Amino acid sequence: ALLRAGDSVVPVAAGKRVQIESTGESSVAASAAAGAVLVAAAAASTVGTRAVGRTSRPCGLLRSTRVRATTAPAVQCRAIATMEKPDVLEGFQTDSNYNVPAGVVAKLGKNLLLEEKHPLGVLWKALKEYFANSVDGGFHFYDQERPIVDTVSNFDNLRLPPGHPGRSPSDTYYVNADTVLRTHTSAHQCAHMALYPEVKSFLCAGDVYRRDEIDASHYPVFHQCEGVRLFDATTMSSEEIQADLKKTLEGVAAHLFKIEIGENTMRWRDDYFPFTEPSFELDIFYEGDWLEVLGCGVVHPEVLQNAGLDPKKVQGWAFGIGLERIAMVLFGIPDIRLFWSDDPRFSKQFNEQSFANKITFKPFSKYPPVKKDISMWIPDDFVDNDLFEMIRDEGGDQVEKVDLMDDFTNKKTGRRSKLFRVTWRDMSRTLTNEEVNTKHEIVLQRIVKELSVELR
Repeated sequence: ALLRAGDSVVPVAAGKRVQIESTGESSVAASAAAGAVLVAAAAASTVGTRAVGRTSRPCGLLRSTRVRATTAPAVQCRAIATMEKPDVLEGFQTDSNYNVPAGVVAKLGKNLLLEEKHPLGVLWKALKEYFANSVDGGFHFYDQERPIVDTVSNFDNLRLPPGHPGRSPSDTYYVNADTVLRTHTSAHQCAHMALYPEVKSFLCAGDVYRRDEIDASHYPVFHQCEGVRLFDATTMSSEEIQADLKKTLEGVAAHLFKIEIGENTMRWRDDYFPFTEPSFELDIFYEGDWLEVLGCGVVHPEVLQNAGLDPKKVQGWAFGIGLERIAMVLFGIPDIRLFWSDDPRFSKQFNEQSFANKITFKPFSKYPPVKKDISMWIPDDFVDNDLFEMIRDEGGDQVEKVDLMDDFTNKKTGRRSKLFRVTWRDMSRTLTNEEVNTKHEIVLQRIVKELSVELR
């Protein structure tokens, strides 16, 4: 049911609330009541009725409410109103901030990097071998840290203060107010740097989680590799550390893409990251175009301090690289969803020697798409990621992409409208219009109730 015991429906015009009472586990009667209220909510939607959750708004799938003719609490996120929230996730107590959909929870513990024949596992092995054999520093390798971390490690230690956009529930999956699914492997950086001088250099790789747009190169779960090398600051200047950083990463890029190091094949650009200063991006010229490969820089003094190190005594460099992005280029994989596919037509194309043998993915049959449009007037606090998450939650990997087709503001009323086109395409079979229509209608019902939009 889209509503459960404890959820409420707020008829805006009437200013009344219908509450489904329950004192324990959802019963058949409570579920039936929830269904009845949902039907009533849908029927009343044309006169301003919205289904809302229970209490405060912590987690971003639903934005803060606008002024209503009711004293009802702010709209709660889908985590409470329309998603089954576990009491505990992977040993961590959940609370009202919980906003992790079941499809993302199912990815926890998959450990694709540890599968030697998986393209991500193949790439991770290639990186480890290069740093072990071609880079000085005695690198340590970490790839089994738990992906659920505290907000201090994920944000504060990396100079991402409260109020930073990256901490928004529209971008980040929260388990509770102080615990998230890591948004980058940098969440472990301070913990590993704190082991200095026993550990002076390391790579840390793993699955990371972010709410994002829907297309062939974005997915709520992907993999990163974080690299750090620390030096005695009394013997290495910042300029020398920068030179070592660039030399090392140029060697990595040359190894991965089998290209020569030079001005015509590689270029450095100044950039900004909160956790490094100065910061850089490395691009390579590959197959006729410039390709962004990674971001990096000299570790910021405050980050060193957060790891318990004295910046006057210890300095270093750090980099981060997205593994799916590199694997898609190296192996010619056209759709990020394929990394999670159990289809043997995909998995059997790769083995432990795929990097060495320069294996290129051979596409199999592509099934026809089913396209559905969503045109709506949106509230001022509408966030695209909230819509994308809702579509992905209902459609899973059957949703290939969501494109913004139109965005305009009515000059007379000041109201803003957006039109999105949702492309549904299963990678293993043909979808029927009927089954897509069923899911699409659920999406439409949800965005009206949960995102306070008005369909056009």
